[in-house]
Amino acid sequence: MENKLKVLIIGCGRVSSKHLKAIKKLSDKCELKALVDVVPGAPEKLLSLSKFPAEGVSFYTDYEKAIEEVKPDIVAITVPSGLHCKIAEFALNHGCHILLEKPMTMSSAESKYIYDVALKNNRKIAMGHIYRYFPLVSLLQKDISSGVFGKVTHGTIYVRWGHGDDYYNSAAWRGTWKADGGAMMNQTIHAIDLLVWLMGSTPVEAQAMLAQRLRKIEAEDLGMATLRMSDGSLASIEGTTATSEKEHSAMFSVFCENGSISLGLHKGMPKLNIRDGRGKKLNGKYIRRQLKSGGISSMLNALNPHTGIYADFIDAIENDRAPIADGVSGYSSVDTLMGIYKSALLKHPVALPLEENFASENMIGFFEKSC
Repeated sequence: MENKLKVLIIGCGRVSSKHLKAIKKLSDKCELKALVDVVPGAPEKLLSLSKFPAEGVSFYTDYEKAIEEVKPDIVAITVPSGLHCKIAEFALNHGCHILLEKPMTMSSAESKYIYDVALKNNRKIAMGHIYRYFPLVSLLQKDISSGVFGKVTHGTIYVRWGHGDDYYNSAAWRGTWKADGGAMMNQTIHAIDLLVWLMGSTPVEAQAMLAQRLRKIEAEDLGMATLRMSDGSLASIEGTTATSEKEHSAMFSVFCENGSISLGLHKGMPKLNIRDGRGKKLNGKYIRRQLKSGGISSMLNALNPHTGIYADFIDAIENDRAPIADGVSGYSSVDTLMGIYKSALLKHPVALPLEENFASENMIGFFEKSC
């Protein structure tokens, strides 16, 4: 590209290193112009640990000043989720496209508001829903939606992403209702997004239970929910951080009239099981299709899905189309998650989409009241 897109990253925590790897990989299409963090020295430390060249990169503690001075094309927002709304609003109103880490915001109304601000300013939103960018996922989504596997009967996901107390103690906002949410909100929301996307219909009802089992946090370390979809299919969800930190695993399954699809990760290794209605394994067929359409590099995106997010986002901006994980996916997944929380709070099923705003802050005191 003759004119590379300018990127500004707000927040220099854990996930921002993945953004830097993606930007370095796509250095012919985009360039990092600035890093912002309220902690002085955090940007320099991030660059050093990521072995990313500091030349041409400016450092700020004030994101408003950074956006006004740098005038970036893309603002990547990687701060605690409770801060997403006001930063996203400012960036969109200053002509920037935004890449938002999940969840989009901490309330259903705020998520819809950010989407509307983007529409008003003719700007694009890409969500950090990493699972949509894994190899084979787009191929499978298209085949399910076109009826290759017949009617969808149900889907399941589990996200067993163990974190110890040291993880939650590393920042005061982690595991709080106001800024982070629990295992369902933080670790499981992009898995919910993927399952809904693969199943090809929208949630119309949620029923859920939450628990605190092992982690000393304000929110849940274990959640289970069932969704009723608009086409009559059902989806079951399990999300927890109360498992081993050495056994991170996530698995997605969609069961259909003429076959089944299961894919996921276990300890960083991909798991795949695609079968037709006669039980014949189709893994090789889909891997060959992926290689033919995207080459070996598309298979390597699983090592850092943010490379796929940035590549898709840049192409979406250049060709004026919606990103694979766009603003709609952002606010709809938050609405579904808030419906799950509301169901747990009220102890009965909740209709989706929500008619009134619900925020994670509405859950404050939930476990104290449940005792």
